[in-house]
This record gives sequence, C-alpha cells and structure tokens, in this order.
Amino acid sequence: MTNNETNLQFRLAARPVGMVKDSDWQQVSEPLRPLADGEMLVKVLYLSLDPAMRGWMNDAKSYIRPVAIGEVMRAGGVGVVVESKSPKFAAGDHVSGGVGVQRFWIGAADDKSASFHKIDPRLAPLTTYLNTLGMPGMTAYFGLLESGQPKAGETVVVSGAAGAVGQTVGQVAKQLGCRVVGIAGGKEKCDFVVNELGFDACIDYKGGSVKDGLKQHCPQGVDVYFDNVGGEILDTVLTRINMKARIVICGAISQYNNTTAVKGPANYLSLLVNRARMEGIVVFDYADRYHLGVAALGKWLKDGKIKSKEDVVQGLENFPSALNMLFEGKNFGKLVLQVAEA
Repeated sequence: MTNNETNLQFRLAARPVGMVKDSDWQQVSEPLRPLADGEMLVKVLYLSLDPAMRGWMNDAKSYIRPVAIGEVMRAGGVGVVVESKSPKFAAGDHVSGGVGVQRFWIGAADDKSASFHKIDPRLAPLTTYLNTLGMPGMTAYFGLLESGQPKAGETVVVSGAAGAVGQTVGQVAKQLGCRVVGIAGGKEKCDFVVNELGFDACIDYKGGSVKDGLKQHCPQGVDVYFDNVGGEILDTVLTRINMKARIVICGAISQYNNTTAVKGPANYLSLLVNRARMEGIVVFDYADRYHLGVAALGKWLKDGKIKSKEDVVQGLENFPSALNMLFEGKNFGKLVLQVAEA
C-alpha cells in the first residue's frame, strides 16, 4: 500500500483572523514512507470537527499548545490500522486517537500525543466513538457530574443543546432526575431536543427572547447551567440562577471568531449575590477515568435511554467549509467529516 498511496494533508498556513479562510490552509500531498520498528500506518475513516479547533489555531497560551504554522491540523478521529510493526496494534484493528486532518497517520504506535486506543465497531457505529463515546461524551459526562453536581429535582439549562456536548449533557441530566431546558438555534433543533432527546423544554434563541424563555421554562430558577456558547446567552442565564447555582464553562463558541476582545460576563455579580460557583472544565483532566464514562454512557446507549446524533459531511477536501459549519450554526448534532469508506 505504501508504494502507491499518497497522503493528502491540511496544514495550517496562517493564523486566522475572525472566521477561518481557505487561505489559512495549505493542502499538501506526500508519499507514504515505509514503517520503522514500533510504528503503524492508520487509514483515517472519520474526523471529529470541534469548536476547540479554532482556539488551537491561535498563538496564545492555553490548555494545549497551539498548532504550529506548517503543521498538520490537529484533530481527533477514528481509523483502521493498515500496517503495523508494533505489538500494540495489528492490521485490521479499529482505533481512535489524534490522527490529524489527513488521509493517513503514520508514526510510533505508542505516540502519547496521538493516544491511540482500540475501539469495537460491533458495539457502536464508528461515528459514535467521536460523539457520545468520545471526547464530547466525556466532556459532557464528567463536566456535568464533577462541576455541575446536579441533584434530582434541580433545573439544568444547557446551551448548544443540539450540539455534540449539549445533547449528552441534557440526556445525562434527565437520567439523574433533573428538569432539563435546552437552548438551541431554530425550531428543528429545538423540536429534536425535546421530542427525540427527551429534554423538558428548549428555547429557540433565533426565534425569540432567551430571557422570556427562561422565565417561562425555569419558573423556579436555574440550579446548573452548562455553557457552550458564552456571550449574551451566558449573561442572560446569570440573571436567573438560584442560590448556590453551579455554572460549568465548557466553551464559548459565540466568541471564538471575534476580532475584538472576548466579551466577558457583565452579570457576574449574580455569582456573588447567589453564592454561586462558575468553573471551567477541560476534558483531558479526566483522561484516567474515561473508561468509567464510556461504560456508563455505553450502557445507557445500549438500553436505549440516550441517543447519539452525528452530522456527517463527506470528503476530506471539504474540511475548510465543514469546519466553518460549527460557527455558522449549520451542523445538526456532532459534526463529523468522513474521509474514507469504513
């Protein structure tokens, strides 16, 4: 296979300003080299497209180093081992890890930056390992339980409710006996969140006032807010929080493409008045317990108590436009890019 195949890669060509442009990427095709001892070749099948990728393009201090100019864009994904010179993996194994935006990944099988682990396509569709059984699911599960600490009977509000993390947060909260109210953009997404995922209500921020929606659907106030969007919606929810509320800061997708300073919460004094807590989360902090999250979510999936929805875009060549779907509100569910046939 290494004799004829070439590897198409998307490399970061420039630091984006505002929305990511085509000129911020460089497409490179290079031949596949022979494997050295301890290495393996992985054919990438699906890539996970996540809002966090926008932050990785900035040359700024964060929880993970930025992608360097000229480097293959960082991305998680699933693939199949084509060839292996490592005892850790065998040809035919399906794996999940940091494959990058490219057709093939080649390197040491124990590369810590890639963190490959085997997955079983017989237990769940491969795309589910990039959603509920992948990083979004782990973010939702541990972020809600560890930082949100919901109790039965409490009201949990989730922004980005139809997205990768939000859909799982709300469903887990329902399993814990909470009243769950989502915030999403558009009637179709809100209907899905209520009718398919089982949320108690969903506020359409594109079709009405979030403030009025919170008054209507959270008459007893908000005990836990899981924030994926930041900006004005965060500000609005802070006006409705209860005493000892917990606000989980997972992301701020409304702010990622700002060309001016990030808008912070103007209503932060509500935290003081209500003795509330706001805490940021990063999924990598729970890496040593991922297996526990996978076990719990996997059982709920198997029992039909929760669902996993992915929005799959075809073709590696469509990566730039597919990534921007996240920031245009065009994806419906976890955004996944299919690179090759499974």
